[in-house]
Amino acid sequence: MRQLSTIADPIYKDRPSSSLDQFFLKYIKDKRDLPFVYLCLKITFTVIPLGVALFFLNGTAFWVGAVVFIGLQLYLLGPFTLMLHNTSHNLFFKREHKWGNRLIPWIFCPFMGQSPDTYFSHHIGMHHAENNLEHDKSSTMPYQRDSLIDFLKYYFRFLFIGIYELVEYMKFRNKKKFLKQAVLGEAIFLGMCILLAFFNLKATLIVFFIPLVLVRFLMMSGNWAQHAFIASDAPENSYLNSITCINSVYNKRCFNDGYHIGHHLKPHMHWTDMPKDFQANAEKYAEQKSIVFESVDYHQIWAMLMFKRYDKLANYVVNVNGMYQSKAEIEAILRNRTKKF
Repeated sequence: MRQLSTIADPIYKDRPSSSLDQFFLKYIKDKRDLPFVYLCLKITFTVIPLGVALFFLNGTAFWVGAVVFIGLQLYLLGPFTLMLHNTSHNLFFKREHKWGNRLIPWIFCPFMGQSPDTYFSHHIGMHHAENNLEHDKSSTMPYQRDSLIDFLKYYFRFLFIGIYELVEYMKFRNKKKFLKQAVLGEAIFLGMCILLAFFNLKATLIVFFIPLVLVRFLMMSGNWAQHAFIASDAPENSYLNSITCINSVYNKRCFNDGYHIGHHLKPHMHWTDMPKDFQANAEKYAEQKSIVFESVDYHQIWAMLMFKRYDKLANYVVNVNGMYQSKAEIEAILRNRTKKF
């Protein structure tokens, strides 16, 4: 159990703009998103050309290139996925340059384990609309959330029939635009993989298919942790169906993604505003007995849940404004909120 300390997660600090910054600011909506521009440049000049090159390399050169490609992709995967997340909620490019908003989903996503537009359709069209409740096909409620068996059911269901369930949901809610985006993105990506496999199966597996399977595992284990601790008497309450992680390396690398309660409460809040918003509303978090962790990320929380290490999880829980009386109370609350219902 920890006391609420100084928040060290990234906030926006104005600084002089370089000539290169000024060039990009002509195109993007918010200067606070300049880190996304430079992340895109890193991927443009490393992951993408190396991924293409693998289709034309053989022997030792292929395997050396594959190792470098995998290393680069893994290093940039977290920041990229959360850039995709943020630019799904808030447009990246200005309206007069709206073509730029197609670059991330259609150019970068295929090289980073994502099929075009399916993340957007799933996350914006369904997950936020349903808030992890009954009609959210990625809801964690029906699962025992400290069970590896239940998590594997959850993951493989998403992997093998997730797109079918997403389509059924879009039909149910009559969301034709999201339906079209999901089907087109998934179909074009899988069609591309099939065609490229005839040309070079090894490169197709390494560049496109294996990353897709990995990223979908990481997204579902992350979502599992984000919505692992749910108050069964108020599952619609974002203070009680989500968690927040503060002061973590993950927040520094992945644009404050740890602030999941605040994100569900205010989906369009800019990522640089999240630490201040949490501090400003700390009393509300305490009143609601929200679950706040410090110095850990979602995948560490997921791992501790799989081993049922509630004692260890409790050590990372922040006692916001003295809302808990003891570590035993925290452990009991954590256990209670992982029960399926």
